[in-house]
Amino acid sequence: MPPRTILVENAVSGGKPTAVNADKYEAMRDAYLKAVPSGDPGATPAEILTAVKPALPDDLFPGGATAGWWAKCVQLDLEAKGVIVRGPKSPVRLRKT
Repeated sequence: MPPRTILVENAVSGGKPTAVNADKYEAMRDAYLKAVPSGDPGATPAEILTAVKPALPDDLFPGGATAGWWAKCVQLDLEAKGVIVRGPKSPVRLRKT
């Protein structure tokens, strides 16, 4: 049986949604939303990745494998959906809306 998929958007390139593995996306999204602060100044993508790795299930991300790609996928999808936003200046800092 093929893995369950979910459609994700991309805040940077827009356009057509892409199908990705739903189990990995949902696990990363749940960990990501716990790691992203609600207030300013927010957190950098690197800080968020460091925070999410220990929360990821080892059966989906053995030893943190591919966590960086999935974190970026979730970040861009959540930005496109307006769940998180970037701060106004460099470096990129993210926070919940």
